[in-house]
Amino acid sequence: MKTIYFGTYTKRQSQGIYAADFETDSGQLSNLRLLAKEPNPTYLTFSENNCYSVGSYKGKGGIASFNQHFQLINHVVETGAPLCYVAADKQHRLVYGANYHKGEILIYKQGNKGELTLVNKLLHHGSGPHQNQAGPHPHFADLTPDGCLITCDLGTDSVITYDVSNRGQTKELGHYHAASGSGCRHLVFHPKQKTVYLVCELNATVEVLDYYGKGQFKKRQTITTLPDNYQGFNACGAIRITKDGRFLYVSNRGHDSIAVFAVTENGELENRQIIPSAGQTPRDFTLSPAEDFLIAVHQDSDNAAVFKRDSKTGLLTEKSRNFTVPEAVCVLFND
Repeated sequence: MKTIYFGTYTKRQSQGIYAADFETDSGQLSNLRLLAKEPNPTYLTFSENNCYSVGSYKGKGGIASFNQHFQLINHVVETGAPLCYVAADKQHRLVYGANYHKGEILIYKQGNKGELTLVNKLLHHGSGPHQNQAGPHPHFADLTPDGCLITCDLGTDSVITYDVSNRGQTKELGHYHAASGSGCRHLVFHPKQKTVYLVCELNATVEVLDYYGKGQFKKRQTITTLPDNYQGFNACGAIRITKDGRFLYVSNRGHDSIAVFAVTENGELENRQIIPSAGQTPRDFTLSPAEDFLIAVHQDSDNAAVFKRDSKTGLLTEKSRNFTVPEAVCVLFND
């Protein structure tokens, strides 16, 4: 039995951060419970014994820190919208946040008790041709395998990488431009090769990039996440790669599906399956610790769906879709 965690919006019936039991043998979900009341904790990350989430306090937005019992340690908030993404950097004892609406990357220092202090703020600039690109919209801030801060900006079609110190001070190292109007959202690194997979929300593609270290990239491939005959609205959501680097998964919101790709020996992608996600608006999904199941959460149908994953082919088979999680937009294990 493992504990699985959910971040949510709290616009309708959700009250904050939830958890449930996940049976590792059968893939069954049970015992949904509220861990912490928090306005719109839409993304979560764990570091040591602490949980950090998107947070709000007295009408201001930012980040929230909780201890292992999900008791609030502190908020760090400012006037305006909260973050949309948080990630913990255990190497530097930092926490990164991306603020989509304000065009900012925030860097926080972790204290001895898990409390956070804002130590740096990076303001992005620019725009793009799509109607959702009137200004910069950072959507991701995390760590590269070689210890750099890497960010995705949906509003400017850019991946910007920074050298970062233990105190959170930065120096820009590289600036990669994705296809114009593509809307960079999230990325993952291949666990064994120097290859990066960049999911682009606005044009429903994954860009496969060679990574030369210190923020230097070169595009090798672009592949769609949708069927060739689909003409409706879509916005890509999450992207995940297996620990062995053999399979990659992307969620489609609008088409409401999970795209399954095989990773070739040279790191490029081949489409293997596009399967309905068993709900409406699959903003996030995760793989179980043994990677024999995939769990997708749905923002607009308030359900979590579980898929059995074939480790040899990467293909998914729906197992269940009837576990209720209100307004879920983030799902993860703390392993």
